[in-house]
Amino acid sequence: MVVRPARLNPPMQSVRLLDPESGLDGVIAIHSTALGPGAGGCRFWQYPNQEAAFDDACRLAEGMSYKNAMADLPFGGAKAVLRRPEGPFDRAALFRAFGRAVEALDGLYVTAEDVGTTVADMREVSAMTRHVAGLDPIDDQAGGDPSPWTALGVFEAMRTAARQTLGAELADLTIAVQGTGNVGANLCRRLADAGAKLIIADIDPRRRNALGAVLNAQIVDVEEIASVEANIFAPCALGGALTAQSVAGMKARLVCGAANNQLATADIADRMMDRGIVYAPDYVVNAGGIISVSAEYLGEDIASVAARVDRIGARVGEILALAQQEGRSPAWVADEMAERIIAAADRQAA
Repeated sequence: MVVRPARLNPPMQSVRLLDPESGLDGVIAIHSTALGPGAGGCRFWQYPNQEAAFDDACRLAEGMSYKNAMADLPFGGAKAVLRRPEGPFDRAALFRAFGRAVEALDGLYVTAEDVGTTVADMREVSAMTRHVAGLDPIDDQAGGDPSPWTALGVFEAMRTAARQTLGAELADLTIAVQGTGNVGANLCRRLADAGAKLIIADIDPRRRNALGAVLNAQIVDVEEIASVEANIFAPCALGGALTAQSVAGMKARLVCGAANNQLATADIADRMMDRGIVYAPDYVVNAGGIISVSAEYLGEDIASVAARVDRIGARVGEILALAQQEGRSPAWVADEMAERIIAAADRQAA
């Protein structure tokens, strides 16, 4: 086993967000602006403390640098992470306060939806700053909830990876999906339409059961989903689903999902390779959402989004082919590709 060192670096800049009046408590982490303004969504979640929120923001911001580079977008990487207040709060006031913080960065950071945030939240942000996307679309322009584009990109990546590594079409496979939120549910519907057999899990039993009934999917607990009898495992919840324990018990031969930061630790990529499990790098697979966000911010149309998302499958196929040729994990191949793109932009700017 050859373990590549963890690539996590401190953010280029971080901004502490604290506004007791509105309940705003969080951080904006900007990892890189080599390719352009830092772009990444705003996550709204129940973090136990500020340290946990900061750590997650840094990991996510770095992932956005790599994601935007591999998607060939003119943006660097950044992320906002907000702690959900424990008691009652005015949601509109909180996101307006967040919008003021984004505006104070004067275009260094562009925000949008992420886990826990909605189009309505971004409308409140847009009242305070123009450096926001994920708003209601106008005519044929890009815009709106980016999660369907994320799901489409994951679907295209999975179809390509299944053909390339398993020699099979999705209709002939069983796919275990962890997480049935906006992206996971959309992906499940696409997979069901393609004829795949589904096994699903989610921390919200009502959401999971409703989707399972509609799609005739098998339902299991979250603790079981990584080890069920399936051909593909699709992590579509929060990060860290791929641990030493989950990989050791995994029966799927391909991992391809929408979650960010799927590898709990750097060595997991090589552990999967040692077990003959192919890993489609998460930030390449799930780039559909940021492609939509960037197109909206740049004033592009839906057709340009569709064209870029359509290329995700081919990009994943290229990474998997090179990894197989070199006998390395696709995770390291993708990282090195992204790092070369960012380094070239840094040199050009110097």
